Amino acid sequence: MLNPPTNLSTGEPIGWWERPWFMLALVLLATVPLLYPPIPPLVDLFGHMGRYRVQLDIDSSPWLHRYYGFHWAAIGNLGVDLLVMPLGRLLGLETAVKLIVLCIPPMTVAGFLWVAYEVHHRVPPTALFALPFAYSHPFMFGFVNFALSVALAFLAFGLWLNLGARKKLRLRAVLFVPISIVVFFAHTFGWGMLGLLCFSAEAVRQHDEGRGWFRSGVNAALHASVMAIPIFITIAWRREAHGGMTRGWFDWDFKWKYLQMVLRDRWHWFDIASLCAVGLVLLTALISRRLTFSRNLLFTAFVLLVCFFILPRTVFGSTYADMRLLPYVLATAVLAIRSRGETYPPLARTLAIAGLAFCVIRLGANTASLAIAANEQKAELVALDHIPMGARVAWITDEGECGRVWALPRNSHLGAMVIVRREGFSNDQWVMEGLNLLDLKYHQAGKFRADPSQITRPSYCRGRGGWFVERALPQLPRDAFDYLWLLNAPPVDPHLVEGLTPVWRNDRSILYRLH
Repeated sequence: MLNPPTNLSTGEPIGWWERPWFMLALVLLATVPLLYPPIPPLVDLFGHMGRYRVQLDIDSSPWLHRYYGFHWAAIGNLGVDLLVMPLGRLLGLETAVKLIVLCIPPMTVAGFLWVAYEVHHRVPPTALFALPFAYSHPFMFGFVNFALSVALAFLAFGLWLNLGARKKLRLRAVLFVPISIVVFFAHTFGWGMLGLLCFSAEAVRQHDEGRGWFRSGVNAALHASVMAIPIFITIAWRREAHGGMTRGWFDWDFKWKYLQMVLRDRWHWFDIASLCAVGLVLLTALISRRLTFSRNLLFTAFVLLVCFFILPRTVFGSTYADMRLLPYVLATAVLAIRSRGETYPPLARTLAIAGLAFCVIRLGANTASLAIAANEQKAELVALDHIPMGARVAWITDEGECGRVWALPRNSHLGAMVIVRREGFSNDQWVMEGLNLLDLKYHQAGKFRADPSQITRPSYCRGRGGWFVERALPQLPRDAFDYLWLLNAPPVDPHLVEGLTPVWRNDRSILYRLH
């Protein structure tokens, strides 16, 4: 009988969960939730797609230049925007966006697995519990530039660890100058995370070589300084941008909510149960005599956690700054788990089976959730068949339950498909100086110029403030728009839509033509 293959670094048999074919299967499995939807139904993605259409066709469209302007600039928020330029012209915008977004989760999973292998010299079975964080709350909310930058950051971190272990420090320093610039232009937060990952890991490596913690920290900062060039790009960028506030420091109520939401998708009980399962794995590693944590990754997770506590909710006008970091704190902590001493095969197999089951169940639920959303949105987008090219569309969608619904508000920017497919005007674009490259020229829209004018709440939420249909419709400048699209909006007083002609409806939405 042939002996099972062994790990050359540890001398122990290789488990089925760390075979190359199985890890490749895990990477491919991460694509499954996004295969069916023609457009990934991520909350903010539709709004971004409106901007992509402008940047692709503003010079050739007879309509877009009337409503929008576009200027390129060196800002740290260009990941998908840059990729869309060649792929959008080659494949079409919607196909290009699907292909790019489809690649982000498998890249994230590959980064997780590579980091685990470099730290432990094998892939622990517990690493499987980290993989569903590729579909964490920030990704599902449609922060695609950020998610792309994080995927690149973890892949780059795996390379950093590999070169450090092989003492290729000079080569590493040379390579990480351009790598850091690429990650920065994908998204600033990803570059910041890469710097934290590399600094903390290098500090532990320096300490393991016999240096004190202070000296190790200084040396780690010097090694990580090769990634500092984007600091000067950021200074120039923010000097030219006068908008974008920074606020929400140490808001502990929100930080507690963000912890509960790290795997938020559709079903509250299921998402919380999934988080509890991850917490149970971490607790088991903490109290078990057969499991422990890698100091390298545990320290890295601690550094990321401190940054989560320090970061405000809004940075340079970009909201949910701290929330974006938290899923990767937990993922890194899970990746830190390993066997204490020699691997105990029965426990390893049990953890591998449980981890695989967690991955399959979690990704299966994401698949079902995204398919449901895709079908609902396909039914809503039939309204576009009744809207001519270049039309000016004001649309409203209701958030429901005063913003307390757990299921992600996937239609919050669906109306931007007016820009994507009809090259018209839609009142949902973000107009924030220095945050993106879009300019708004159509000022006749008044309060319906930009996001969040399209999002209302029920009238009984008045005590919580906000924007509701009964207040919004009387303020609609009818002479500035051709159509009004009430998408999943509550029933409205007929007097508010008096004189408007219904041209399409389904059981949830209605499209009016304005005269």
